[in-house]
Amino acid sequence: MHLIRDTGRPILTIWALLLLTGLVSLVLARWSLAFVSFLTLGLSLTPPLLASRLSLTLPVPFLFATTLFFIGSIFLGEAFDFYERVWWWDLWLHAFSAVGFGLSGFLFVLMLFEGDRFAAPPGALAFITFCVAITIGALWEIFEFVMDLSFGLNMQKSGLVDTMGDLIIDAVGASIASATGYLYLVRSPTWLLGDALSDFIAKNQRLYRKSRARLRRGAGLTGPRDDKRADAPRDDTD
Repeated sequence: MHLIRDTGRPILTIWALLLLTGLVSLVLARWSLAFVSFLTLGLSLTPPLLASRLSLTLPVPFLFATTLFFIGSIFLGEAFDFYERVWWWDLWLHAFSAVGFGLSGFLFVLMLFEGDRFAAPPGALAFITFCVAITIGALWEIFEFVMDLSFGLNMQKSGLVDTMGDLIIDAVGASIASATGYLYLVRSPTWLLGDALSDFIAKNQRLYRKSRARLRRGAGLTGPRDDKRADAPRDDTD
């Protein structure tokens, strides 16, 4: 994945604005705003940089969603105090991130089976999806604690009550992601989140070889013989 060529113009504009905000804040000696701006930019660049390192292709909507999440959680949440001004801001971000990270976990686990939806029971993959989302939600709470302790921020707000509320919302979002993964395996992906899974798999077909027949069959481009060839062992020596 090429960082500039494969990234949409709106996302590049957002990154440029974050960079400009950080530089202007340094000139004006607004150190906290500069730190938050550069931190948000750095976290937003992490997914495409990792994707490039791992030879993955990330759909533009995925990059847009991750960028908006980091802007909402760190830039708007901390620099402009949205956590205090908008009571549901933190809850919405946790639900949004839990669904996103859960779907990412589902794609990763399915990748380990090369897209073979019959390699493991759909219920097992859905459970792993739930666990991945909850784990990342817990790690985020640790990140909030470290940021509050190290830089004097107030990401945890009311402490234990805020943390437990966030984890409960994480569980709700993880359940949505888990149900989406399950339905994707047992039914045709004809809804928004299901289409997002299909989009990622289509852009990274070399990692989901056994899903090629399913993608082609959904487009009406394959028959039973193509399905058998897709599921047959392949010689990767060439």
